[in-house]
Amino acid sequence: MASVRALLPGARALLPGARGRVWLPSRFPTLRPFTARANFEYIVTEKKGKNSSVGLIRLNRPKALNALCNGLIEELNQALEAFEEDPDVGAIVLTGGDKAFAAGADIKEMQNQTFQDCYSSKFLSHWDQLTRVKKPVIAAVNGFALGGGCELAMMCDIIYAGEKAQFGQPEILLGTIPGAGGTQRLTRAVGKSLAMEMVLTGDRISAQDAKQAGLVSKVFPVEKLVEEAIQCAEKIASNSKIITAMAKESVNAAFEMTLTEGNKLEKKLFYSTFATDDRREGMAAFVEKRKANFKNH
Repeated sequence: MASVRALLPGARALLPGARGRVWLPSRFPTLRPFTARANFEYIVTEKKGKNSSVGLIRLNRPKALNALCNGLIEELNQALEAFEEDPDVGAIVLTGGDKAFAAGADIKEMQNQTFQDCYSSKFLSHWDQLTRVKKPVIAAVNGFALGGGCELAMMCDIIYAGEKAQFGQPEILLGTIPGAGGTQRLTRAVGKSLAMEMVLTGDRISAQDAKQAGLVSKVFPVEKLVEEAIQCAEKIASNSKIITAMAKESVNAAFEMTLTEGNKLEKKLFYSTFATDDRREGMAAFVEKRKANFKNH
């Protein structure tokens, strides 16, 4: 949840767009029309891949190490919604810059919040939209993924890391604790002991340690990271979108259900694939030794 930019050399707390006011999440602005290259203030979006089947979202507050201000989260949510509704897009890549994926939440935006403000306005609840996207989301993490940045990466379905990436939950150093899933998702990803150590000390782990612990799928050279993430997203997007959504739902259920309940859901979703044209096409293509032509039905 919190940022450690105050603890990083040369980092300054910036608050562009806040106009000196404390934001409460109950005040949502009117959404602007979206295009693949919409003129956002805090993010950059485009479609990638041979068939423009990958939606790329790049966090773009480099002077603030991509600190997650409210305006950035609102724009991220708008971009996610647009790519979710785009029939050509089958997967999404979320990345930042070489120095920072996101160094945390913007502390100046939250330092004057009271308990009443946080509780009554469900502070940070709008961060969860990423977890409700049906299309697979790959986090491509270079540099710092700290506090809210680490939490944002863990909301994604797959995490690829650059070899110099660092992950951490340093909120304890600021007198608070993670508030956007850090204590919960990190523990499920790396186990209690390492998660407890990271949360209680504020220590960071390297990309290599994150991979060994199970937080990260693969580690790549910094300059190749985003390209590799896009290639993975393209491969995912070549499959049936409706079947991919079912597969994602089933895997995610493993974090919410008992083994017995999860197996029951898996069976129901498995049976559901037999009501789709794409399941018929996929099996027919296999038998006929040809490439499947999925129609997402």
